[in-house]
Amino acid sequence: MSVSTPASPLAPAPGSAAAPPASASARSAAPTAAELLDFVRRSAADTELVASLPLDPEGRTWVRLAGPGGSEAWLIGWPPGSGTGWHDHAESVGAFLTAAGTLKENSLAARLPTDGWKTLELSEGIDRERELGVGEGRAFGRNHVHEVLNESTTEHAISVHAYYPPLPRIRRYSRTGEVLRLESVERPEDWQ
Repeated sequence: MSVSTPASPLAPAPGSAAAPPASASARSAAPTAAELLDFVRRSAADTELVASLPLDPEGRTWVRLAGPGGSEAWLIGWPPGSGTGWHDHAESVGAFLTAAGTLKENSLAARLPTDGWKTLELSEGIDRERELGVGEGRAFGRNHVHEVLNESTTEHAISVHAYYPPLPRIRRYSRTGEVLRLESVERPEDWQ
């Protein structure tokens, strides 16, 4: 399986200022993970929005959306065999939901130290695997380590993602067996 990992969906594709669903509104309070999940659910149900995403057979594509309460949101296209690699979203809470196709999420059901390490040996039994078909998604808390994959060999998948606060950084990891290694830390200025 080839894994396409662009720098980040934070580098918007040309002409990528899509409008949020009509029911999304600006708020003064920080949105919760549950509210972000509600937003991605409503956005994924907007068939016109989902159909507007240009798809590329070679790599992921994305369009930035106006998320609720100052959150960062993305509509992302996943060609067959693509994925993110292991990563987290640092201090942001988030949610994502599959709008077309099927995605797989591998995650760790353990709270990892947030800083000060390069290599961790993981305990047995902390791996979680979810298959997320159309209309299925999840919310997650801060420092959630996961990878998202489109394992189909023939079909694109499309998903909607939202994060609050807007991504301050993404930590990327490699994994060999039970060893997780911090490989890089990306910040928004790296995605410009």
